[in-house]
Amino acid sequence: MAAVQISTGGSTIPAYLATPLPTVSGPGPWPGVVVVHDVFGLSDDIRSIADRFATAGYLAVVPDLYSRGGAVRCVRSVMRDLRQARGRAFDDVDAAREFLQDRADCTGKVGVAGFCLGGGFAIVGATRGFDASAPYYGQLPTDPSILDEACPVVASFGAKDPGLRGAASELAAELARRDIPHDVKEYPDAGHGFANRLPLGPFNALARVVGFGYHHDSSEDAWKRVLTFFAEHLRSGDHPA
Repeated sequence: MAAVQISTGGSTIPAYLATPLPTVSGPGPWPGVVVVHDVFGLSDDIRSIADRFATAGYLAVVPDLYSRGGAVRCVRSVMRDLRQARGRAFDDVDAAREFLQDRADCTGKVGVAGFCLGGGFAIVGATRGFDASAPYYGQLPTDPSILDEACPVVASFGAKDPGLRGAASELAAELARRDIPHDVKEYPDAGHGFANRLPLGPFNALARVVGFGYHHDSSEDAWKRVLTFFAEHLRSGDHPA
């Protein structure tokens, strides 16, 4: 596990790289996964998620989308890019994919997984050269036509998430309409952020009241679905890049 730099737009941004252990996952090369962080940025939680992908045999990288300027400025810029479904943040995600594809220890097949803010990027990113996409409670694009020619999608939502009511069924319908392979599930006992272990401290109780917080059973089931889906779409026909 290491800090790395990714070339993008004539400069570089920091990222976290999690590499599988050859003693556990074989000597490689391995498929890749770009993990897009949530609104809290490149946190210990998102690093642990990348580590879990590495333990499952995926070369995982998390680009720091907040690395240019102050935190407030970066959050506004990244959220603006997500609303417009284009911009520098998407270029950074694309650069992270290319970073993995260019590595000798990557098979060339790369998926994208995103959480909250990153889930929205994973949904749009399904149309930007990835081989599979795993959005968690991501905001749906306002124009569903952006899903034309999307890669296979495995998506996870919480029924107790007040900001994304109906999103799971809407996304499933749009993907089915386009004959895109998909697995979309809404967890009845989960809310927003159910797969993230965030240090909310004294705000944990309030977070659960408003439909936010980690839910172990839903998170573990989503992990099983994502890894099964990624194995089907990223590991079939493995070949060196």
